[in-house]
Amino acid sequence: MPPETAVDDARTGVCRDSRSDRDLIEGILERDEGAFNVLYERYFRRVYNFAYSRMRNRADAEEVAQETFAAVFSSMSAYRGRSSLLSWIYGIARNTINNQLRRSKAYEQRIERAETELMRSADSLDCITPEESLSLRRCAGAVERSLTSVTDWQAEVFELRHFEDLPIQEIADRMCRSNDAIRSSLYRVKRLVVEAVDQEMTHAD
Repeated sequence: MPPETAVDDARTGVCRDSRSDRDLIEGILERDEGAFNVLYERYFRRVYNFAYSRMRNRADAEEVAQETFAAVFSSMSAYRGRSSLLSWIYGIARNTINNQLRRSKAYEQRIERAETELMRSADSLDCITPEESLSLRRCAGAVERSLTSVTDWQAEVFELRHFEDLPIQEIADRMCRSNDAIRSSLYRVKRLVVEAVDQEMTHAD
């Protein structure tokens, strides 16, 4: 992972090394992290902007950019030079974006199904079987354990959104954070919840 100073330089568009892309490729193939850092500084802003234009979320775009450059570093030997290095990096970024969008859509669908099942369970608690009651308690315990890994502010954001039904903007104002930060936090906490329930249900089967 590039040092924090490299990230800062990348965000400001500063590139302090005049080595050619070919020189950087050769350095990266020799596992030279310094060459990778220069490449990261040189193209981070372009990849970030490319991701943001597709995702419209700063936190997600930065995550995609980080994943893209990690893939670049680990798969540089696959670059054949048929296109410019930047075009090749954009191709990796495009695949990373598409994968993340598919994951997000799948998680949202699973969350919707889980919420529907929870509503049904809440409406019929008086007539559920002992086995169903035990399953609900286990799922609740799994969710509670998974939430211990998030920060206090992320847990509060989740509560404000799903228990108090507050809009994103109001939560952002209360927490003094951007709308993107709130949405990104909600997505990550929801993902933890879904994974915890899925794992518990798999073990129960």
